[in-house]
Parts: sequence; structure tokens; C-alpha cells
Amino acid sequence: MTMPPLGPLPQLQQRRSLGDQVYDAIREQIVTLQMLPGSMMYENELAEALQVSRTPIREAIRLLVSEQLLEVLPQRGTRIARISVRKVSEARFIREQLELGAFRLAASLWDPQRHAGVQAAAGQLISEQREAAAAQDAVRFLQLDEAFHQRIIEVTGNTTLLQVIYQMRGHLNRLRCLAMREFATMDRVLREHEALLEAVAQGRAGQTGTLMEQHLGSLEHEIPELRSKLPDYFTD
Repeated sequence: MTMPPLGPLPQLQQRRSLGDQVYDAIREQIVTLQMLPGSMMYENELAEALQVSRTPIREAIRLLVSEQLLEVLPQRGTRIARISVRKVSEARFIREQLELGAFRLAASLWDPQRHAGVQAAAGQLISEQREAAAAQDAVRFLQLDEAFHQRIIEVTGNTTLLQVIYQMRGHLNRLRCLAMREFATMDRVLREHEALLEAVAQGRAGQTGTLMEQHLGSLEHEIPELRSKLPDYFTD
């Protein structure tokens, strides 16, 4: 496997440990399919690409194995786990339950004056997503998608919820990134984000819930075709 151009880690993230930064960098490459399912990964290549020692690399690998995003093959090395349809289904169910409730709560808590900055930031993220869609940059689009959902959920003030959702999205987002590349779903996601932001900002909790169900439910119908087109990426 040829390592993608990760580049050295930023020097200004002093509040976060080196291990955390290495973990995030590798996880991002896996989740956005810059490291393809089923491909091998090597500690020395990662250490060289990130310009770190192998110690934080090994710690990151341990954590990613525990998330089932990596698997260790005895006598062979470490492999990017194939996309587990079972894990995706489990994660999708949990995400729907958590985010549906979170967005409804955000709408019920919304105050036009107090949350004007959140609305502006979420609107800016949608604008940046539009640019990423025009450039057919699925990786950037997915990163902005994550940021949009986070900005809305932050209105609830529930930091534990944000952490749980972040962990649960790893398997799901690999499939979402694949769907964006194969089915050109970015324009649809953009329209759904615009409608969601409008509903939340107008305090319409019921409509927000309906829109979220539609927004999160489409992936289920895309799995069979994706698996048929790219069987080597999948397991289960």
C-alpha cells in the first residue's frame, strides 16, 4: 500500500496530545476512504508520513482496532477493516435515535438572538459544502457535513452526546462517503441541510424530526447497490 500524503501534524495543537492528533489523522483517512477498505497499513510508512515516532502510531492503531476500523493479521501486519454491513446498520440505528432527538431538542431550545451566531456558522458551512459539491470533493463535503451536524447539536449543550455520536459515525461515514462518490448525493444532502437549518432556526421541532428521519434514512436503500458495485470493500 502506498500511503496517502498525510503530511506532518500541525504544530499549534498544543492542548491535544500527540497521540490524540495521530489517532485523529489516521481515523480521518480511514473514514473518508483515503485509506481503502481491505488495504494494508504499515507503521513505518505512517510514522514517516506524519513525522512522528512509532509509539503514538501503535497507540492509535490499538484504539482503531478496538473500534473495528483496523484489524491485526498475525505475521502479516495491520489491515484497514472492510465495511461491515452489520456495524453500519447498528451505527445507523443509534445515530438516528440520538440525532433525531438532538435536533428536535435544538429546535425547541432555539432562541433567535442567542443562537444567531450558530445560524450564521451553520449557513457558512452549507455554503462551503456547496463549493465542495461543485468541485466533486466528497472528502471535504463529508467533513463539512460532520461540522454542520455538530454545530446544531452543540445547541443542546450535551457534550457527552457529541462524543458518543462521533464514535458511532466511523463505520457509517465510510459508507456515506462511498455513496457520495458513487451516487452523487451531495446536491440532495445540501437541500436537506438547508431545510433542516430553516426548521431548527424557526423552532419547529416536529418538522425538524420529520426532516431528520428523511435525511438519515436514505442510506439504507443505497447499501445493496454499493455492495454489488464494490464487493471487495464489504464484509458480513
